[in-house]
Amino acid sequence: MRDTLLIALYAFLGAASSGLLGAAVLRLLRRRSLTASLAVVSGVGVFAMLAGTMAVAWAMFLSPHDLRVVTMVVAMAAVVSLASALLLGRRVVARSRELAYAARNFGDGDAFAAPAAPATAELDALSRELAATSARLAASRDRERALEASRRELVAWISHDLRTPLAGLRAMSEALEDGVAADPARYLRQIRTEVERLNGMVGDLFELSRIHAGTLPLSPTRMSLYDLVGDALAGVGPLAREHGVRLVGDGVRPVPVEVDGREMSRVIANLLVNAIRRTPADGTVAVAARRGPEGVVLSVTDGCGGIPEEDLPRVFDTGWRGTDARTPPAGAGLGLAIVRGIVEAHQGRASVRNIPGGCRFEVTLPAPAS
Repeated sequence: MRDTLLIALYAFLGAASSGLLGAAVLRLLRRRSLTASLAVVSGVGVFAMLAGTMAVAWAMFLSPHDLRVVTMVVAMAAVVSLASALLLGRRVVARSRELAYAARNFGDGDAFAAPAAPATAELDALSRELAATSARLAASRDRERALEASRRELVAWISHDLRTPLAGLRAMSEALEDGVAADPARYLRQIRTEVERLNGMVGDLFELSRIHAGTLPLSPTRMSLYDLVGDALAGVGPLAREHGVRLVGDGVRPVPVEVDGREMSRVIANLLVNAIRRTPADGTVAVAARRGPEGVVLSVTDGCGGIPEEDLPRVFDTGWRGTDARTPPAGAGLGLAIVRGIVEAHQGRASVRNIPGGCRFEVTLPAPAS
């Protein structure tokens, strides 16, 4: 028993000395290639066995012949082990370089293409993660391009819409200043109308900026959608009479919702104003509200004659007004973008579809908890 313990002790001391030396070498090579580290690890295993064997041989006084035999066996094992480590290291390094090249390409804007050669499980998992990241980056770039295009269109349209009323205000103010206005009271009324319109446009831009920044403050409370629609119908009544449009709200059910009353009133008002302006005289704008399987659904149906199918996906985009509504009083094309932003802030969804003679805008809101 004592001899066995001594052999184990001598073997451990010899192997430990080799292991400590290998750890020091690995620390020095920690920034070098993986191939070098694998070679060191392989060498540590072989030399630990050799050092332990030599220590035991010295303690047991083996014959020189036996010691040479043991040393030769360990040397052959070292050669095979080192060769295997180098081959594995070169293979792993080659796959790593291929992954680095592929990652560099998708970082420059290209899609990530995983190397075709087989790799270790870890490198294969890394390749899958890089592919998923590449897909997310591509989607993010597409969203950024679409947003940038929308911003450019908005700036162009806003510039156009601001230039026209500002030119009119300047002309009317100069006429009043020079005393050449035939009807100063009419000029003043027109100036006030244009100022109110510009003020509304600035308010819409401010609201849209808060929506895009994610800073729209919401204070949801439980209320009846019937009351919200009723207040909105009363507010747009004069505009409907001016355009000769009938408002119908018989389809509104007293369903409860949990929303920010002020912001949701703006949603309903924007939808109604948009429908009234697009509906010809003697037409009808109908409002309905019901509880559906996906939540509470509010719909506004107009008689605009329909929207071209290719334009339907863009209806709620910022600045979109359609090909036949590029001039005032159509507005800056912000109303429906604000509708979508407010509805999505309430975890809802806004959509539009064509129906015979017009189109129907629908707002789906989560049903409140019972």
